[in-house]
Amino acid sequence: MGLFRYYRQFEGLTEEEVNRGLRERAEEERGRALARVEPLDLARTTWHELPPAEVVSAITFHARKGLHRYSEGREDALRVALAERHAVDVRRIVVGEGASGLLDRIAHELLSPGDELVLPWPGYPLYPLLARDTGATAVQVPSLDPQRLLDAVTPRTRMMVLGGPNDPTGELLPSGVLAELLARLPERVVVVIDEALREFVTSEPVDAALRLTDRSDRLLVVRSFSKAWGLAGLRCGYAVGGPAAGPLLRALAPRLGIADLSLAGALAAVRTAGDVLAGRVRRNDRERRVLTTALADLGLLVAPSQAGAVWVRSPDLDGTALHAALERGGVLVQSGTPLGDDRHVRIAARDAPSTLRVVRALEAAAA
Repeated sequence: MGLFRYYRQFEGLTEEEVNRGLRERAEEERGRALARVEPLDLARTTWHELPPAEVVSAITFHARKGLHRYSEGREDALRVALAERHAVDVRRIVVGEGASGLLDRIAHELLSPGDELVLPWPGYPLYPLLARDTGATAVQVPSLDPQRLLDAVTPRTRMMVLGGPNDPTGELLPSGVLAELLARLPERVVVVIDEALREFVTSEPVDAALRLTDRSDRLLVVRSFSKAWGLAGLRCGYAVGGPAAGPLLRALAPRLGIADLSLAGALAAVRTAGDVLAGRVRRNDRERRVLTTALADLGLLVAPSQAGAVWVRSPDLDGTALHAALERGGVLVQSGTPLGDDRHVRIAARDAPSTLRVVRALEAAAA
């Protein structure tokens, strides 16, 4: 409606009639706005909140100060800060382009055509690609059961990659069991623990598995700043190896280093955001338990999880139907199909309102 026509509509009306009409139109528009409910995205494993102000300030400061230059020692500073955090020699840490970037470099260093890579499945979709891209063979094991993992090892096995906890199932191999597995594996097999989700673990100390690197040079632990730290946009991660893993770790370092802003943000997080991280872990643990109980009360099957999400199956619906039912209710979750099991979906644990949205969407689907 043009401006002239807009005002012409009020000709011949009293002031009260005009005001009443404007109020009614405003109420209608407000009602339509309130009726619009944005989809709730619970498909991701990254943290949903904005980064702490200290991290953003550090990135902004370094952008204004020296975006035109390469990093000047911040990679070493980050390694020192991480070494202090984990109580390891700084020479046992390498910084890389996220956990996925480090996993890719590890695979290219260790695997050759004809080798085998043992991995759990369902699992992180990158794992089979590590074998494909190096000419190796992916040997998929349908659980994290230690004996089944051992049974999958052959004379061609060179590497085993395990999620700690596993994405998408949330399953965690306790550090004691992991130590026994390492002891029983042949010397030629290197075990890589993908701990991108490790900060969410509450069933044992967060560094329990990492401590095994103190006495094992066949174990590499990979961590990320993308998940509980909530800094996925930085694409920054690190790997920790044993006392004699120096040559391999040096080979994993990106040849031209890491972007300066990524280093600045990660370093600020390690130095200043420990309390923020701890608070997120407590909140996730609480909501993970609430979500698990709520879904079980609805008759769904929920796997015990030590991650930031739960792995869910319906006894009545296949995974595609369950995914669609939640989507109709405005809740977006991760389909299990690309993760290795089309019967399941993965639902991130976030907060009480999110859990309520999930429950209401499922109740509406059942009705």
